[in-house]
Amino acid sequence: MFGYAVDRDGKVQIVNRIFEMCLYNYFLSEEELSSAIGNKAKRDKCYFIHDGMLDMDEVMKKFVEHFYEIYGNENMNFIEKFGRKIFLLYLRPIINGTGNYYIEAQTRDERRTDIIVDYLGEQFIIELKIWHGNEYNERGERQLAEYLDYYHKDKGYLLSFNFNKKKETGVREIVLGTKTIVEAVV
Repeated sequence: MFGYAVDRDGKVQIVNRIFEMCLYNYFLSEEELSSAIGNKAKRDKCYFIHDGMLDMDEVMKKFVEHFYEIYGNENMNFIEKFGRKIFLLYLRPIINGTGNYYIEAQTRDERRTDIIVDYLGEQFIIELKIWHGNEYNERGERQLAEYLDYYHKDKGYLLSFNFNKKKETGVREIVLGTKTIVEAVV
């Protein structure tokens, strides 16, 4: 298939990263027009840019508010890719024209970060997780800290999708060694 796609166990997999991002952007742009969460981001875009730079802390804080407002206490049968799509539908109008994002960027040791956002030369590393208990969440925090080491960053972002009835939504900072992790729980 001209180096764009391969057959892996009877399923088509896109192997060309540029082509994959073009397809991903196309499918998101189709949905972006009718996305309630994307419309919230467009409306509030001015809150996320300070002195020309992206305030990712504020993006995470507002995403939690808007996610809860739109999706509320719905008990969804949820998968990680759906959460990523919702977050990217929120993020795209904020960084559009000035920034870019990469999905599952591969490191030299063949590990994959969930999302890396580039905005005017600044990088933001974002890890997405579905809540499966404290131990799983702590592994996610350590994994993000390792990515921060790899990219020589001191601060990263963890977006946790938690569907427990007694969850505590919001944004909090976690210090893990010399790294700061901003965790947003929806």
